[in-house]
Amino acid sequence: MTFVTQARPKPVIKVLLVDDHPIVRQGIRMLIDQESDLTVCGEAESEAQALKVIEQTQPHVAVVDLSLKGSSGLSLTREIHARYPHIHVLVLSMRDEAFYAERVLRAGAKGYITKEQGSERIIEGIRKVLSGQIYLSDTLASKMLSMLVAGQDKPGESPVGRLTDRELAVFELIGHGLTTRDIAKRLYLSVKTIESHREHIKQKLGLSGAPDLLKHAIQWVQYQDNRP
Repeated sequence: MTFVTQARPKPVIKVLLVDDHPIVRQGIRMLIDQESDLTVCGEAESEAQALKVIEQTQPHVAVVDLSLKGSSGLSLTREIHARYPHIHVLVLSMRDEAFYAERVLRAGAKGYITKEQGSERIIEGIRKVLSGQIYLSDTLASKMLSMLVAGQDKPGESPVGRLTDRELAVFELIGHGLTTRDIAKRLYLSVKTIESHREHIKQKLGLSGAPDLLKHAIQWVQYQDNRP
């Protein structure tokens, strides 16, 4: 009697996509579907929805945008890292890598890709974080290594860099024209808490009042949106 040993099927890596733009999610899904060992196990557009999908599907990797409905990718990254430390988080964003990459790494992410770097980078990033490595652009990785060797700590950092992640989220929403009550609703916080964050932001940035805060917030958002 001849026994035929069948090869074990290759394990499939489950990927969760978290982005508040359906078209972006569709594009990333198409890329992942071309890989025989990767599959999209779920999609989400908000932090609450993402955590629910994670509980249901238990992904190996979460590709997370920084801008989400009602929250931020930074907040979600911290939650995933705290609740599911085995899940690798790869942040994908249009925002300035030099400013945000360190924040997302401190929040627990394993990599940061800007959407302008090319679609092939997403698959490359997923595979690298799965292997236990940190994934950054060559330019930023070289810059951070140089700073480490030189013993420097974010030289020339802008005052905005001194804001906490929550303060930064509030600052950006102010720059998008949201009122204190709107921001409170968006971040699921009380109006009093947002007012406290506004005061801390003004102190850290050396701003004199609400008009000055609004002006600087708008300028910051415009810079992020129009940077080369």
